[in-house]
Amino acid sequence: MSNLKKYLPAAQIGFILAASVLVFSFVSASREGEARRRCAPLCALKPVYAGADKLAPSFTLKDMQGRDVSLSDYRGRVVVLNFWTKTCAACLDEMPSLAELTKVLSSRGDVAVLAVATDDGPAAVADTLKSVLRDPPPFTVLFDPSSSVVGDKYGTNKFPETWIIDQNGIVRARFDGARDWTSATVVELIEQIHAGGYCAVEIHDTQVTGQAASACEGA
Repeated sequence: MSNLKKYLPAAQIGFILAASVLVFSFVSASREGEARRRCAPLCALKPVYAGADKLAPSFTLKDMQGRDVSLSDYRGRVVVLNFWTKTCAACLDEMPSLAELTKVLSSRGDVAVLAVATDDGPAAVADTLKSVLRDPPPFTVLFDPSSSVVGDKYGTNKFPETWIIDQNGIVRARFDGARDWTSATVVELIEQIHAGGYCAVEIHDTQVTGQAASACEGA
């Protein structure tokens, strides 16, 4: 700065300083705007958990045809993992919207919807699924009658509960309770996660922290 004073009039120094402040403000505002854009779907949906440091517990369960299905089979795809049981009224209420979400995403080979039931098996839920959906479920139904996955590995004891897992097996969000999965915001969040659009926000219950926590203010 002393060298500047030697060669530049005070007005020019003032101009340079003011311009520097303006550039800094513009860059900061741009970054904040990008953070708000990137975080908008997550903030609007208000998950119980959000982050990028938890690996989804692995598992292998039987599907409706008795075949083994592993979570690792879906590595490279975003997974919407829903836990339910036929005695849960809220689970059945949201199931048509979960089916609709699956249909909306069906043209993409990079997203999968898995619905894990804690009921005994296909025979135990066949009539329920037919009554709720009418058509065969478009998503993959798996069974965990002992709750060794749902309860022991994922710690779920209230239904429905839904986890969104990215293509690297990282849990990005968890939602407790029934949701309208036909929401365009849900699709936007899933597409953003698949594209690698990470929102630098961590949510634990109602506590929002992280580098971009301010992006969720007022959401």
